[in-house]
Amino acid sequence: MTAIEFNYQLTGLQKYLIIFAKQLTRNEDDAHDLLQETFLKALTYREKYVVQNNFKAWVYTIMKNIFINNYRRNKKAKTIIDQTDNLYFMNYNKQSKETNPESIMATQELQKGINQLDAEFRRAFDMYNEGYKYKEIADDLDLTIGTVKSRIFYSRKKLMDNLREYQPN
Repeated sequence: MTAIEFNYQLTGLQKYLIIFAKQLTRNEDDAHDLLQETFLKALTYREKYVVQNNFKAWVYTIMKNIFINNYRRNKKAKTIIDQTDNLYFMNYNKQSKETNPESIMATQELQKGINQLDAEFRRAFDMYNEGYKYKEIADDLDLTIGTVKSRIFYSRKKLMDNLREYQPN
């Protein structure tokens, strides 16, 4: 297959590929980006296409694989690896949550519960929630790491007990 025939067949699939891309991404702009990446990859690897194979299936497979790889890359980017001794993994969502009356009330109750903790427990708990590592908290408060972990665990347990009425059944 010549380069002109290849390009002609590829551009002939554009309207079908954009529909497939929209189904995958559920977003107009992302679908166009995916289509562009698919065209680029198909053109880059044109020599790898075997003429007897189904061209449409080959291009669809390229698009699907690009989408899967991008999805995995995005999921990995949202994972934070904490470099402490126990390699604790945290996942977080970068999107901000909507502020509604229930969440405001829950936040106020949570803060009230934190303020009711004993001062020695609250300091370790606050430092941990601010992002300090166990070792940093232990050094700052002149405690052992075990004591710090114990105080944080106790604080969480006490907060959960105090806020049990807000937990879904």
